Amino acid sequence: MGLTELPPGELGAVVTYLEMTERPRPRPTPASPFQVRSWPDVAPAQYRTLFERVGGPWLWFSRLRMDDATLAASIGELHVITDRARIEVGMIELDFTEEATCLIRFLGLVSELAGRGHGEWLLAQTLALAWRTEVRRVHVHTCTLDHPAALPAYLKAGFKAYKRALETFPDPRLLGLLPREAAPKTPLIDGSLA
Repeated sequence: MGLTELPPGELGAVVTYLEMTERPRPRPTPASPFQVRSWPDVAPAQYRTLFERVGGPWLWFSRLRMDDATLAASIGELHVITDRARIEVGMIELDFTEEATCLIRFLGLVSELAGRGHGEWLLAQTLALAWRTEVRRVHVHTCTLDHPAALPAYLKAGFKAYKRALETFPDPRLLGLLPREAAPKTPLIDGSLA
């Protein structure tokens, strides 16, 4: 057994790749106060705001470092989750570019809603959007920086893990992409002496 030491300013995460190759059996959709609506023409600034609100606590940063043109070209099929006041509280982003396949790129709710039982509803909505007539495989990846309930929820929904990888990257808080106080459960180690 070995440990790989990361230099100050670097983060590491174990990524688990999961897939479904059969449409799950229909189940009753859990009740929810939220709605899902398509968001086809989102402006890059609006997207980044929601992306950071949903993913900031889990150190999502990939889309925050893109310029507007790159981001606009990268956004897949986007659906926004809204509350009763029509405030955006979550997102589902799907990618259908690979034939007969749906990649769940991003999926989540704002952290204030975590642990309140909404995840099952969100995953049911996502799978309903992903499994189209022509789709034969739905896949997703999650990592050890995501919400601790993410991996168990995917497995419970019927996804099967098929691969793991170790990902290392510069801490996005030190790059100025996220506030230094983001993700308080992941200590910030910048190498400077306090």
